[in-house]
Amino acid sequence: MDTDNRLSILIVDDNPVNLKLLETILTKDGYRVFSAADGPSARKLAAHERPDLILLDIRMPEEDGFEVIKLLKKNAGTMAIPVIFLTGVSEIDAKLSGFELGAVDYITKPFHPREVLARVRLHLKLSIATNSMIASQAEKLKQITEAQAALLTTPAMQPEARFGVYYHALQEAGGDFYDVLAISQSIFGYFLADFSGHDIKTSYLTASVKALLKQNTSPVYQPLESMKMINDVLAEIMPEGKYLTACYARLNRKAKQMILINAGHPPMIYVPKQGQAEIMEMEGDVLGIFKDVYFGQRQMEVAAGDRFFLYSDGLIESLAEKNVWTQNLEIIRRACESVRDLPIETAPGEIAQILRPGAFQAEDDVVVMGVEI
Repeated sequence: MDTDNRLSILIVDDNPVNLKLLETILTKDGYRVFSAADGPSARKLAAHERPDLILLDIRMPEEDGFEVIKLLKKNAGTMAIPVIFLTGVSEIDAKLSGFELGAVDYITKPFHPREVLARVRLHLKLSIATNSMIASQAEKLKQITEAQAALLTTPAMQPEARFGVYYHALQEAGGDFYDVLAISQSIFGYFLADFSGHDIKTSYLTASVKALLKQNTSPVYQPLESMKMINDVLAEIMPEGKYLTACYARLNRKAKQMILINAGHPPMIYVPKQGQAEIMEMEGDVLGIFKDVYFGQRQMEVAAGDRFFLYSDGLIESLAEKNVWTQNLEIIRRACESVRDLPIETAPGEIAQILRPGAFQAEDDVVVMGVEI
């Protein structure tokens, strides 16, 4: 196994004299050096060895330095490696073109050892500092992601709730949030919300909403009362310009009764065990802006085997396609109906696959939750 931890530099020059000179200068200063006499060999070495820095000659036959750096920047494995161009004294246009293509600096021929070492050290220091900053930020965002994920319950954590969920966050701090609440032995609450905006503040607001749900969804409160109390608190604490749309379903399994609440959110889809799926459209105000609000409510009798699907607008809304969720309700109704025979644990993922097939380019967070009576 390779245990050489020295900083490494790849030199690319079709002139063997230049290669030897630079290799001698850098090796004496303690660097690990790789050499290539042409573009294709250089790119292959760069991809395999992942050097910390590349010294790249501009004037080479066939594949010149411009073409090499273009291809390096297109490769995910080499795009972040800093490149210093090797140029002639009068090649002003070449230097400018090099900067435009992503080079960080240039060294003028003929080389002076002290200048070579000074520029190499400078850009290695900058690269190390940048990579350290990126790693630090990535670790912080990872912690935020893990903390937010820890707030999201799973079917395995509450098997008696009989639900399935598909969750895809666009960014580390997702703007969509869901929760499943065991209100009593036979009563369960299912909540799904979509925060305006996707930033770090959102990850903290989800914790607040989870706490509010736990505090205000006991059996003594009717679902409408619960949502109004939660809204009153959110209206006090939400940052200016922030709000959330939400839907809430409370199921009494023993009484076979479902109560649905809508707060400016896309409507739930009801899929009876037998018969056609139904869009449960209700008007309602959003949560967290003002206290004097109206929420849509619907109460219905349900039977064993019936299903309800809650989802966020990212599932059926696309800015690229210039459509909003209100235009696609029939599409999601049919999708929910088409998975009626699948296990409830996998049905939400299949719905997401139907509406957002393959490795789709997400424009928003996507959450789909299925509930089975």
